[in-house]
Amino acid sequence: MTSSSYDIVLLDIEGTTTPISFVHEALFPYVARSVGEFLETRWTDPEVQTHVQAIAQQANEDVKNGIAAAIAIDLDADSSDEIRRKVLANVDWQMKADRKIGALKGLQGYMWRFGFESGILKGEMYPDAVKAIERWVEAGKRVFIYSSGSVEAQKLIFGYSDHGDLLQFISGHYDTKVGGKTEDKSYRSIVEDIGVLPARVLFVSDNVFEIQAADTAGLQTMVSVRPGNAPIKDDCKFQTTTDFMSIPL
Repeated sequence: MTSSSYDIVLLDIEGTTTPISFVHEALFPYVARSVGEFLETRWTDPEVQTHVQAIAQQANEDVKNGIAAAIAIDLDADSSDEIRRKVLANVDWQMKADRKIGALKGLQGYMWRFGFESGILKGEMYPDAVKAIERWVEAGKRVFIYSSGSVEAQKLIFGYSDHGDLLQFISGHYDTKVGGKTEDKSYRSIVEDIGVLPARVLFVSDNVFEIQAADTAGLQTMVSVRPGNAPIKDDCKFQTTTDFMSIPL
């Protein structure tokens, strides 16, 4: 809970700085409707092939692990058309299952870059979150982002937001490469990387399980309550906020 001053603010994105609806009604649908044409028109791009290899590696691991929906991809024996078809099939089931894995997130982030840079996509931010971030920075605090979305995707949302380029206010980004968001060791790793004591960090998220993990790691916490978020139980022991500007400095 927030009971003392802090030097670092660590923010979640989905349901915290940005409406959940933006992710599920803008970002994911953009990938779902565009991935086929995207891969076909950019198939020989070296970066595309890097993501294809990652998807293939994940798919083959999933097949070995007995995941029924997974389709094996042989990058040596399959034709380009077969590989592309199988990549699309694997991306399709993974997105429908809302898998949060590196290979899928990497491809999504790569595609989102084109969407943001072209103006098709624009990061939707809660106005009070933008004001609070600016206020924190003006007060000498550093703001970091920790999201299940890739670092590249995070930078796109903040860099091409509906409030302009907000990256100037963000000191750093973390994604699940540092660890799962419901694991307390992830927060310990982030705090160690930043170089501060856990008690000097305020973590804000809409997910109570993430808040619990951060609390176990010794961070101060605040639950973000936004429209469309999962309801917070009445017996929740953590402090909540509906307006970031109400969070004490």
